[in-house]
Amino acid sequence: MDFLNVAKKWIAQVTQIFLILVPLAVVLQVLFGETTQMFGSVVQNLIGLISEFSRQGLIGLVALGIVAWIFGQAHSSSR
Repeated sequence: MDFLNVAKKWIAQVTQIFLILVPLAVVLQVLFGETTQMFGSVVQNLIGLISEFSRQGLIGLVALGIVAWIFGQAHSSSR
């Protein structure tokens, strides 16, 4: 069981790193445009994701709320 706890903590830490890098990538792409090769097209991917949620209407709104809740739970449990 100790292995599962270690794996769970490791996954939570990697997720936190990605949650820090995404806003950084957005800011860099806004400032420098598409020349930030390290992060790819994060802004376009986020726009695509948000438009996909919005295309689904109420179901997309509920799904977006669930995703936001999951991220909030992951963030609060890692403290």
